[in-house]
Amino acid sequence: MPIVAQSTETTDWVSRFADEVIAESERRAPGKPVVVASGLSPSGPIHLGNLREVMTPHLVADEVRRRGHQVRHLISWDDYDRYRKVPAGIAGVDESWAEHIGKPLTSVPAPKGSSHPNWAEHFKAAMVASLAEMGVEFDGISQTEQYTSGVYREQVLHAMRHRQDIDAILDQYRTKKAAPKKQQQKQQQKPVDEAELEAAEGSGAAAEDDGSSGSAGYFPYKPYCGNCEKDLTTVTAYDDDSTELTYACTACGFSETVRLSEFNRGKLVWKVDWPMRWAYEGVIFEPSGVDHSSPGSSFQVGGQIVGIFGGEQPIGPMYAFVGISGMAKMSSSKGGVPTPTDALRIMEPQLLRWLYARRRPNQSFKIAFDQEIQRLYDEWDRLDAKVADGTALPADVAAHARAVRTAAGELPRTPRPLPYRTLASVADITAGHEDQALRILSELDPADPLGTLAEARPRYDKAEAWINTHVPADQRTIVRGEPDAELLKSLDEQGRQSLRLLLDGLAEHWSLDGLTHLVYGVPKVQAGFSADATPKELPPEIKAAQRSFFALLYHLLVGRDTGPRLPTLLLAVGQERVRTLLGE
Repeated sequence: MPIVAQSTETTDWVSRFADEVIAESERRAPGKPVVVASGLSPSGPIHLGNLREVMTPHLVADEVRRRGHQVRHLISWDDYDRYRKVPAGIAGVDESWAEHIGKPLTSVPAPKGSSHPNWAEHFKAAMVASLAEMGVEFDGISQTEQYTSGVYREQVLHAMRHRQDIDAILDQYRTKKAAPKKQQQKQQQKPVDEAELEAAEGSGAAAEDDGSSGSAGYFPYKPYCGNCEKDLTTVTAYDDDSTELTYACTACGFSETVRLSEFNRGKLVWKVDWPMRWAYEGVIFEPSGVDHSSPGSSFQVGGQIVGIFGGEQPIGPMYAFVGISGMAKMSSSKGGVPTPTDALRIMEPQLLRWLYARRRPNQSFKIAFDQEIQRLYDEWDRLDAKVADGTALPADVAAHARAVRTAAGELPRTPRPLPYRTLASVADITAGHEDQALRILSELDPADPLGTLAEARPRYDKAEAWINTHVPADQRTIVRGEPDAELLKSLDEQGRQSLRLLLDGLAEHWSLDGLTHLVYGVPKVQAGFSADATPKELPPEIKAAQRSFFALLYHLLVGRDTGPRLPTLLLAVGQERVRTLLGE
């Protein structure tokens, strides 16, 4: 289903960028495929903040495809970057990995127990699988392969010939003089900004220097040592005519002279490497994180350096950070950072796509791993219903369409998308017993009963995974084995009457909607109102009476003040057991 661009007032941000990208591509490279790009560093778990680096160009590329244009979405795997530090919280990794700091990521062993050949491939694999589940098409480019096979040789030699020009551009942004003493003290006292740390680690911008600036002058190229494989090297001499390059390693003391026209064990420094790729690949669109958009940042400096390689800077919005509900900003150095794989265990790919599609790139948002995920799913289901009946706003329709399908077709979806909070409650109560889960779910709507659990999958499996991995044990629901005789005996007449009204209506109202009407209606009837009375027709004290009634039921059924939604809980416990626990 194509999404046709209209006016900027009625279209979404994706359509507006697609308009610009198509026009710019026709100006720069008429008749050629449109090129959009992302860059990811597999230096550790590739988290949900990094995913925005991919989803922003993916959504634009997909819109361009829908309009009938050829498009390539490149993902540059920055696997030839240096291994900077031992990340915290990664299983099978300890401080012994520190011996590899300075080596290319593809030369570092994979974490213990991994089936992958090296560090980079281990962390790449999880992201590739997640992108496939989300319907993201891309052309992956290994920077290790590009550099070590000599693909960039001419670009490297060109950069070395123009090193003075590059140095002059970089020098515009270098600190000219020391900051005043008070300013220095203020900077020293300022804590490290976690957002900046995350952004640096999540891209090729990982705290690299601008190049070798020794007594021989400036060089935008870093060799990896021929002895220890580390990049702790300094270029001490270079001859443009012969391309002879001499370097020395400060880590192991090794030095050698090589011909750069034949040498493939090194790379351009980041602020030169990135614009070189823009020119080499003809990139039209590539977003950048907030860290790249400040004065002197990689994106700004790259916009000048790219001209040295005969290219132009891509169109690219700054994208804001992605947070996790109940957690601080993501930083892969702190360990335990949620990844797309983690998110897809507990939510369908359509929901995850929607979270990135509905917000403009410069808007931050949070992804829920706590109770908020239930509200998020409710919001998604309401949107789904509005799109189906034609009442959704145009921008919401567009975001929904981008979530459920790509230019290649619709993503697989749950045949019967029952409410996520209901599925989570059932998974909680049944604790893995599928026959019990099916019994409860089939009673939700007696007029259209669920036939098999397959109809509720994969959403049911996602909800079950959320219960099992993100709900603390002390918050799990355990139905009482025996009635609370002491509590039942202590009830006053009003309490006993409320239970009788509920029990008398169980059989007639045994469905999700029926039980919802019943449990909310009991306090109304007790107060002399109709069970169908709306909140506007009721005095404020009815809400307090409902809360007291609900608390009583929770205590009698699960021994706590709260629990899953009562209609779902009643269905899960079953009529016979409910009657027993409520003292019939």
